[in-house]
Amino acid sequence: MSSNTYISVVIPVYNEEGNVGLLTKSIEDALKLYKYEIIYVDDFSTDKTRQEIKDLENPNVILIELKRNYGQSSALAAGIEFARGNFVVTMDGDMQNDPSDIPNMLELAIAEDWDLVTGIRAKRKDNIIKTFPSKIANFIIRKATKLHISDAGCALKVMTSETAKNIPLYGELHRFIALNAHIDGARITEIPVKHHPRKHGVSKYGLGRTFKVMNDLLLILFQRKYLQKPLYLFGNMGMVFFGLGMLINLYLLYIKFLGSEIGTRPLLLLGILLILVGIQLFTIGIVADLLMRTYYESQNKTPYNVKKITSFGTTDKKTALHVS
Repeated sequence: MSSNTYISVVIPVYNEEGNVGLLTKSIEDALKLYKYEIIYVDDFSTDKTRQEIKDLENPNVILIELKRNYGQSSALAAGIEFARGNFVVTMDGDMQNDPSDIPNMLELAIAEDWDLVTGIRAKRKDNIIKTFPSKIANFIIRKATKLHISDAGCALKVMTSETAKNIPLYGELHRFIALNAHIDGARITEIPVKHHPRKHGVSKYGLGRTFKVMNDLLLILFQRKYLQKPLYLFGNMGMVFFGLGMLINLYLLYIKFLGSEIGTRPLLLLGILLILVGIQLFTIGIVADLLMRTYYESQNKTPYNVKKITSFGTTDKKTALHVS
C-alpha cells in the first residue's frame, strides 16, 4: 500500500435507511489500513436515510444531498465530481456489494497499473428481472466492442481519479462505466467479487428500466463507431432513401412522357417523401447528439443540482460548500 493512496468511496443512496449504518461500519473495517473518505449522495430519499447518515457523526463521511430525485447516474456524477481521492471506488448502497473486496481490487490496480478494476458477480444474488437484461447487455457489449468483460453492470469498481472524472454520467450510463472508460482508452481488468442478497429495503429496479438501459447502450455504441464519422451511418441511410425516391420519381416522369396521369398517384407522394427523408437523415441525428454534448460540456453544465454538502470531519472550503 502506497502512503499516498487516498480513496474516495462514492455511494449513491435512495431510501436505504436500514443499510447506511451497517455499510459504513463494513467500509471502515475493510479500509482501516488506508486513508479514505466515504461520500454518500442522497438522491432525494423519502425515508430517514439522510438523518441516519448525519447521526453517524463520522469524520470520514460526507453527505451530498440532491434537490430532487435525479437517478443513480447523476448521483454518481455528483459524488465523483466532489471526490478528492486519487482512487475512486463506486458501489451500491444496498449492501449487496462487499467492501472487503476493495483492498484486493485496489492493490491489483496499483501493482499492475490498471485504470479501472471492475468486479464479477460470479454468484449473483438477484432475481431474473435484474439478471436477464444484464446478460443481454453484457452479450451485446462483448460482440459489438473489444471490451471483453463478464459483468459490465457490477457497481463495485475501483478506478483512478482521472478515469472516474472523465466518464460521462447521465441517463442510465452508470451501468456502462467500464464501456465508456474503455472508449476513452482506459486499461481495464476484472476480478471475482462477493455478492449478497438484499437484507434491508426494496430494489428500485423494474422492467421499465430495461428499455432505458438498452437505449443508452445503443447510444454508446453509436458514439463509439460513428460519432467522428456520422455520415457513414446517416449518409448511407440517406442515400438509400434518396435513391429510392429518385428512382420512383424518374419512373413517374417516364410514364408521364408516355401520356399517363401521375398527379393523383400515391406513388408520387412516396417518392417525394423518400427524397426529403433521405436529405434529413444527413443532419438530424448528429445535430441532436451534438446539441446534447454542447449543453453539458461546452457550458460546463451538470445533470444535477446539489442542495447541500455536509462534512463530519475537518472543514475546508470545499466541504463547507452549501448550495441554496
